[in-house]
Amino acid sequence: MTAGQAGARTLVVMRHAKAEPDGPSDFERALAQRGHGDAVAAGAWLAESGVEPEHALVSAALRTRQTWEHVCRGAGWSLEPELDRGLYAAGVDTAIDLLRLLDDDVTTAVVVGHNPTMHSLATTLDDAGGDTRASTETAIGGFPTSATVVLAVPGSWSDLGPGGASVVAYHVGRG
Repeated sequence: MTAGQAGARTLVVMRHAKAEPDGPSDFERALAQRGHGDAVAAGAWLAESGVEPEHALVSAALRTRQTWEHVCRGAGWSLEPELDRGLYAAGVDTAIDLLRLLDDDVTTAVVVGHNPTMHSLATTLDDAGGDTRASTETAIGGFPTSATVVLAVPGSWSDLGPGGASVVAYHVGRG
């Protein structure tokens, strides 16, 4: 699965996998055992779908870093992420601003973060012109842990904004 159009980009928006309810701080909560398997399953789904990212923007929180490690394991990727501490508490506008900074040489990017921002990001970017079923699942599915949405971005990252992408697929990793 790719964006499909010449010059189009692919953006994967993912919520971290299931985390432990407690930790030294919220920022330091680790993945729960189920979260490890769910993240591996999400990575396998992405790889089977033909997604091959060149860039990963990942919240610096422990559970998002661990999610990315397990996604990579499931997908067979070795991509080092860009860890962003600000993404931990970012709202949708900040998340979009961070994505706008991506180099246009990047054709496929993944962002791994937290709710409610990741769900809001996916629904804000959705132009409702893509896969209707996947778009509906993204909008009403509640974006549980390991929820992953793939969007086609027709233009430059710097032009990304509300309604600026089409939902191609939606999946919840469960391993």
